[in-house]
Amino acid sequence: MRRATLHQLLAPEAWHGPGLSPVNQAVSILILLASFIAILETEPTVRSLAPGLFPLLEAFFVTVFIFEYLLRLYAVGEDTRYRGIAGRLRYIFSFWSLIDLIAILPFFLGFLAYNNAFLLRLLRLLRMLRLARLGRFSQAWSALADALHSRTHELLLSVGVAGLLLLFSSACLYVVEAASQPDAFGSVPRALWWSIATLTTVGYGDVTPITALGKVFAGITAVAGIGIIAMPTGILAAAFSDAFQNKDNTQGD
Repeated sequence: MRRATLHQLLAPEAWHGPGLSPVNQAVSILILLASFIAILETEPTVRSLAPGLFPLLEAFFVTVFIFEYLLRLYAVGEDTRYRGIAGRLRYIFSFWSLIDLIAILPFFLGFLAYNNAFLLRLLRLLRMLRLARLGRFSQAWSALADALHSRTHELLLSVGVAGLLLLFSSACLYVVEAASQPDAFGSVPRALWWSIATLTTVGYGDVTPITALGKVFAGITAVAGIGIIAMPTGILAAAFSDAFQNKDNTQGD
């Protein structure tokens, strides 16, 4: 198969047909299957039913992904940005290429962490992150990047406001609740956990103010949290709308 044809089949931006190429459709299915198998493997009951099956399936998926990675590395030379040795090195350290490597490395690192339960759990988690590879096949990621870039200042402002409110509410609860609940509100850092849970509207309930003044500040923080959460949501919604509209206009032209 010629390299140009291989590049068209593997690079989503080079495919001129509708949707994904047959090769990328097959890769997407394999990614979903590999992630599903990795999730099942975390259940000891399922793993005990066929202890030798999961390593065999993982070896199969890794072999396919390595072959796919090498084909992409070969075919990417059709792109003027990645021609030659310097171009290939640039591609290896590109974002999506590093994501591809993350899908492969846990298999080999597992041999080094065979007797370490924590590292084995971590490596299984990394195998589930293979789902991130599907991002290369979707234009939504580029729209997300455009949206974040176009609203950087607004998002930073909302993060700054949220940080100030967290600090202010933590300091207020420290002042009014420290004497009654030193374990929970005995310092501003301790009170910060309550502020985060309240401001994000999670409300675990493990730490609550008991004084009248503390409850007043808690109510103000909870109401303010609604607006703080809504602020970046509205900013991103507007940015997404603009990004997709611009993309549609570009494709229409």
